[in-house]
Amino acid sequence: MKIENHFIDFIPEEERHGSVRNLFSIWFSANMHILTIVTGALAIVFGLNLFWAVVSILLGNLIGAIFMATHSVQGPNLGIPQMIQSRAQFGIIGAIIPLLIVVIMYIGFFASNAVVSAQALSSASSIPINIGIALICITGFMIALYGYDLIHIIVKYLTIAFTAVFFFVTIAAFGLDLPAGSWSPSEFKLAPFLLGVSVFAAWQLLYAPYVADYSRYLPSKTPSSKTFFYTYTGTVIGTVWMMVLGAVLATAIPKFLDNPGKEVSHLLGPIFVPIIYAIIIMGLAAINGLNLYGAFMSITTIIETFTKLKGTIQTRFWLMLSCLILCGGLAIWGNGDFLNNFTNLILFLSYFMFPWTAINLIDYYFLKKGHYNVTALLDLNGQYGKINWIALGAYIIAILLEIPFINSSFYVGPLVDNLGGTDLAWIVGLIVPVLLYYYPMKKLKSKSISNELDVNEQLTTRI
Repeated sequence: MKIENHFIDFIPEEERHGSVRNLFSIWFSANMHILTIVTGALAIVFGLNLFWAVVSILLGNLIGAIFMATHSVQGPNLGIPQMIQSRAQFGIIGAIIPLLIVVIMYIGFFASNAVVSAQALSSASSIPINIGIALICITGFMIALYGYDLIHIIVKYLTIAFTAVFFFVTIAAFGLDLPAGSWSPSEFKLAPFLLGVSVFAAWQLLYAPYVADYSRYLPSKTPSSKTFFYTYTGTVIGTVWMMVLGAVLATAIPKFLDNPGKEVSHLLGPIFVPIIYAIIIMGLAAINGLNLYGAFMSITTIIETFTKLKGTIQTRFWLMLSCLILCGGLAIWGNGDFLNNFTNLILFLSYFMFPWTAINLIDYYFLKKGHYNVTALLDLNGQYGKINWIALGAYIIAILLEIPFINSSFYVGPLVDNLGGTDLAWIVGLIVPVLLYYYPMKKLKSKSISNELDVNEQLTTRI
């Protein structure tokens, strides 16, 4: 297999390949890991019983995945990575702002996953955690270096392995004794329920910055409905399965979150412990391959803004190695309390992505309706300009309006207590840009069309 030879450039039609069905495997596998299980367990921590935990998991993922999958549709149509398309909304230089947020998120999630993977590897063997981090980092590096095709091949096999192992793990989990009233629909609590929905919807929205990276090689004639369907079903089924499993285990095992990897690995008895640990490690290594690949794409987009990169394998290797050293160094340095705090910071930064998602989707589906000048996206002096102040203004104002509604371990907004602890920031971040971006840009577009008609009319009159 050859190393991918494209960077952030357009994928020509003659190089398009693959089946749209592969998108199911990508997003199913991307969610079949221990961190998804832990996130599902949070519904119980919030104070919900198992019945309402499951409902909040379903509702949050079904809503959040709509936005995530609509980004995936952009891949076959435009043939470019997701974040470079932001230049059409923010301008060539203006797009650097959301890109920087995305890069920090990628690095943080990579480091966090590397630590969790290394802890599982250390528990299953005598390998020191720092050595485990290095091994996990190298695995993620090789996956990301070879790129698009290898990622798609790996997830096909991982989908089969994850399905087989977690099928039996789930049966064992549902066989555990549960407290009375766990499945009672009468014990409804509005505030923790809405908080759960917010967290689970945000989980899906965090995939938005790189979801189109894994569909951009598909033929341009790929039906949008199929791209949406396979992305949506893959991410919803994989995520809901793991999160419900987490909620069940957190209900049945009082101290489950103290060591979730250990608790999951022992569900099927000592004979299967190594197999389950291997699945946990493979799941986190695979998602880290995606994280490093996304970080590489975003950093390349930033660098390409000011200098023309040569799309060689050597350039790809050194850029990705630089990303790896940064991610791996952070993981080794901060595998204690610092890393937990840094992870909270990364989750806090996710609030910066909600307005970006709204602006991107509004522009793609309602303003430009999928029609972009891809060549101009790579031109500093092209039609999209250096900075679109309307987009940046809408983005910044939306973030400011989110602040009072944020409820995270890193920061709690002043209105959260009045709302019973409910986090509504993601809803604010998605709605505000409709007013602050769509209407001004629509008016500007109408004015531009009107001016063009006036010029054409004058030319016709002169002739």
